[in-house]
Amino acid sequence: MRDLARRPAAEIRAGMLAILPAIVAMVPFGLLLGQQAAAKGLTPLEMLAMSSIVFAGSSQFLAVSLWTFPAQASALALAALLINLRHVLMGASLSAKIEHFGWLRFPAVHVMADEVWAVGERRALEGPLTVPFWFGAGLFLFLSWQCMTVLGTLLGSLIREPERFGFDFAFPAIFIALALGFWKGWRTAPVMAASALVAVAVHAAVPGAWYVVAGAGAGILAAVLAAPADAEVRP
Repeated sequence: MRDLARRPAAEIRAGMLAILPAIVAMVPFGLLLGQQAAAKGLTPLEMLAMSSIVFAGSSQFLAVSLWTFPAQASALALAALLINLRHVLMGASLSAKIEHFGWLRFPAVHVMADEVWAVGERRALEGPLTVPFWFGAGLFLFLSWQCMTVLGTLLGSLIREPERFGFDFAFPAIFIALALGFWKGWRTAPVMAASALVAVAVHAAVPGAWYVVAGAGAGILAAVLAAPADAEVRP
């Protein structure tokens, strides 16, 4: 069993080392998000505010891709909520493991990204999840994300025609890759098809970002209808 008497510094270092591979992988995405935000007119300070308050890469990519002046706040907020609904399940699985954090549970939840949740759950399999370990991983990722996105904004503002380098296709490429990650066999096909068809139809008929919400709703409905009647429900 892991030594429970480890010093806080050792726990912080362990958390930072655990999250380091994820940070390395996120570098190009942070720079790309900053570049695209600069192309939409966001300043480095605005980028820093978004990354600090939201701190959810996928919904930030979506928000920047749909960004208009004036921003359609209700559509953007609902789309971001749908994308981040998985955080409810992640938080539920983590709640008992951070119960001993006390009031630090609240800032701990704010730095809970997918990667931090994953290393936290892995650590919890080996022993108690400590405050220094969690914040060593979470704050390291949080601060790295701020630096990458702001740096991308500063560097991206120097590129006046991003489409010349193919950067304008970056967002579609990222979301296509994310969507393919949900492929679980042919049973997934009706869900993706329904979501895509409804999103395209709503985009053609309704202005704004409501096609994201409509596509997500159609995908959820298709998943419910396509689920086998004898599907096992796990607690």
